[in-house]
Amino acid sequence: MTTALTILTLLALISLGVHIAVALGLVAIGLIVISGVTIPITLAAQAAWDGIDKYALVAIPFFIFAGNIMSRGDLALVILDLIGCVVRWFRGGIALAVAVSAVFFAAVNGSSVACAVALGPAATRLMPQEGYPKQFAAALVAVCGTLGLMIPPSLTFILIGSIVGLPVSDLFIAGIVPGLLEATLLGIVTLVISRLRGYGGQTKPVDLPGFARRLPRALGAIAMPVLIIGTIYAGWFTPTEVSALAAIYAAVLVLFVYRTANLLTVWRTAKETVTQTVLIYGILLSSGLLTVVLTRLGLADELSRFMVEYQVSAFQFLLMVNLVLIVVGMFIDGVSMIVLFAPLLFPMATAAGINPLHFGVIMTALVEVATLTPPVGLNLFVMARITSLPIHSVIMGVLPFYAARVLGLILINAFPYLSLALL
Repeated sequence: MTTALTILTLLALISLGVHIAVALGLVAIGLIVISGVTIPITLAAQAAWDGIDKYALVAIPFFIFAGNIMSRGDLALVILDLIGCVVRWFRGGIALAVAVSAVFFAAVNGSSVACAVALGPAATRLMPQEGYPKQFAAALVAVCGTLGLMIPPSLTFILIGSIVGLPVSDLFIAGIVPGLLEATLLGIVTLVISRLRGYGGQTKPVDLPGFARRLPRALGAIAMPVLIIGTIYAGWFTPTEVSALAAIYAAVLVLFVYRTANLLTVWRTAKETVTQTVLIYGILLSSGLLTVVLTRLGLADELSRFMVEYQVSAFQFLLMVNLVLIVVGMFIDGVSMIVLFAPLLFPMATAAGINPLHFGVIMTALVEVATLTPPVGLNLFVMARITSLPIHSVIMGVLPFYAARVLGLILINAFPYLSLALL
């Protein structure tokens, strides 16, 4: 009852336009007043501070900065130009190149919105010239942008690891195979749609000399995901350490290698990064207070006992989680979903016998779906703004891709090995 009341109150406040950080704080205070639980003011302040006083969270501003500065550096054209040399020989080749490029940007910025922003302008300018409708281009970037949440470095994994105490590096590694699986499914659907609808009919022979000419220029950008994922997987750096390295590397790339940005651009990007980071930290501050209140009320233990007492199977639990979070994802953003549900659901998942790393990947996949689900699907609005298309047009363009999304979600739920194969 307490859980349902908390969630419904939060959704009501958010629907009234209250910022999620403020809504979380109001709900926490309301629970203190209603339940009569005694929490000293010093403990409340310490609980809120503990929400952000975690080493792993230091990575967030650095990865956000790295993604933002590479987006400002217009590196999407460099990558698309390189891949385009070898994929124009078959129908749908350029669309597939956009999907492959999304994997690259996902491995750089850790955010679905940042991935869409980085790729959107170049893709929606290039694809109509190759015979693709702008609606299809916008939908493709919106869907492929969600890979930024699964393929490391994922801000979603950083949040989950910080909130529930899982190693962020293990979560990063757990997301590699599911992320590549999702990318493969989206690539297949992209080719099928292109062929069925006759998109991208202007085919050209493979341009290997052109590829060879463009490769040296693209090597600096291509090395970025290798730097991030490779050093973490090899155990040379922690995610927090490599985030600082990635931020410096990205700035050097756009300033001195590609010269697509200047110091003023870097300064503006840094200010934008601070704003985005403060918004996330504000949510985490409020969630820290709410978490300690729910802990004092014994809610997590109560939910775990419920799982054991009623012998809820892993299948039943995952079915419930998927249905609930798909619906909730229509109304709140991914950060809010994680902050609100991770402290409640992870103890229940453990009680149901589900590996917590596998469950972290499942929750991230559900956040990916939320970014494409109206009325609050962030990627839909991002691409509507970039392309100046009506939001309903972008939504209609995304609909055919939901088959790949649903299939990917089912496979990730059903086969834990996909998440645990590299661990």
